[in-house]
Amino acid sequence: MTSNDETSMEQRILRVMRKVLGSVVKDTTPQPGMHHALSQQTIEDIKACFALISAREMELAKEAGIAEERPHYSDDTKKAKVVPITRSSLKSVKPKE
Repeated sequence: MTSNDETSMEQRILRVMRKVLGSVVKDTTPQPGMHHALSQQTIEDIKACFALISAREMELAKEAGIAEERPHYSDDTKKAKVVPITRSSLKSVKPKE
């Protein structure tokens, strides 16, 4: 197994673990005002697992060179502004001497 295959397998494992833990949290979350089925220690352990999964996913992303990737939404403000250039605007600019 190559390093890429191992990383891919590790990423798949982390994704599944995150999904399963999320499902456990979702399925055991009580209605407002009711007692939680999980102990406070178990809840803290689940939070710690999520933190460890997140940290490892960030390490793997950094190793792969994609650590700075973020989701892009259509209504986000653009980082760059497009400046239209026309022939007439170029003619009006005087060259510096």
